[in-house]
Amino acid sequence: MSQEIERKFLVTGDYKSRAYEQSRIVQGYISSARGRTVRVRIRSGKGYLTIKGASDASGLSRYEWEKEIPQNEAEELMKLCEPGVIDKTRYLVRSGRHTFEVDEFYGENEGLVVAEVELASEDEAFEKPDFIGEEVTGDIRYYNSQLRKCPYTTW
Repeated sequence: MSQEIERKFLVTGDYKSRAYEQSRIVQGYISSARGRTVRVRIRSGKGYLTIKGASDASGLSRYEWEKEIPQNEAEELMKLCEPGVIDKTRYLVRSGRHTFEVDEFYGENEGLVVAEVELASEDEAFEKPDFIGEEVTGDIRYYNSQLRKCPYTTW
């Protein structure tokens, strides 16, 4: 069983000039029930199917399983998804020994920019880049599955 441990932050400064890679991501949800989501993602000409379990009490850790699939299969699975899609550009920014994934959202989530860092343990130390703002780890409003249902522009 694979455990995902990550912290999530709002972004308040320049991150684009520090990014070493970027890619456009479109994703939908076959299931977005609380505690278990099934996501279909298309990124850089590849498809991915991801299953995530419920977060622990801190919101830091949860089960995650991901499998790369052909893009055409991902496109077919997107037709089965619940209404609404997440459209974003992901920027990768190194900070110390870690890489921050900074997501700039479009469409109904325009204006939202969130950074995540994956950790080996819940108490692992990491260097925060200067563009990191308020921590929103565990705040379900910032989960992509929730942003699809209740977009940022409606808050």
